Amino acid sequence: MTEIGQWVETWRELGVGDSAELRRLHGDVLGRYSEPHRHYHTSQHLAECFEKVQDIISLAEHPAEVHVGLWFHDVIYDTQRHDNEERSADWARSAARELGASAESAQRIYDLIMFTRHAAEPAGIDAQVLVDADLSILGAPPARFQEYEAQVRREYAWVPDATFRPTRARILKEFLGRRHLYCTVYFRERYEARARRNLQHSLGYLEGPGAAE
Repeated sequence: MTEIGQWVETWRELGVGDSAELRRLHGDVLGRYSEPHRHYHTSQHLAECFEKVQDIISLAEHPAEVHVGLWFHDVIYDTQRHDNEERSADWARSAARELGASAESAQRIYDLIMFTRHAAEPAGIDAQVLVDADLSILGAPPARFQEYEAQVRREYAWVPDATFRPTRARILKEFLGRRHLYCTVYFRERYEARARRNLQHSLGYLEGPGAAE
């Protein structure tokens, strides 16, 4: 799904024709996901999102907008900033308008990406589909989930354990405190239970021996 052909087809569904500019943008976006400071928020994460979203994309009202939202949701990623989603959403909205997509589509894409802050319950089925795909890693098989946790830690290598562990633990507890981790019934039935087990296991490590060192 991250190949150029799928990229071009997605934009075609938004009324944007193939062009050198569109293809350059594809390279620019993929290049961002290959930045050396990334370990989880890479093309691997992008590919995993696209793999999982295919199971529920038929639920979406604007599937092409969901796909563009996925492409851009982590296009800007700096662990020392707190506005990555906003900056990514801004880029996506600007790019969509410059390429010729409607203002309505561009704004909806912006709104979708902002929901990946995971600070508010996703409003609308398109946001629910995108957010479920973004959080699909939580319900991954244990080995992949543990790899994900290690990748996140590497992205925050500049943060000492004494700060990282309690901060990460608070984030995981917030997820565990939710009534549901996933919005769609499909994801809840397939991934909710395993996601909760994964989070509990990681929380045990974060709050275990060495947590206060």
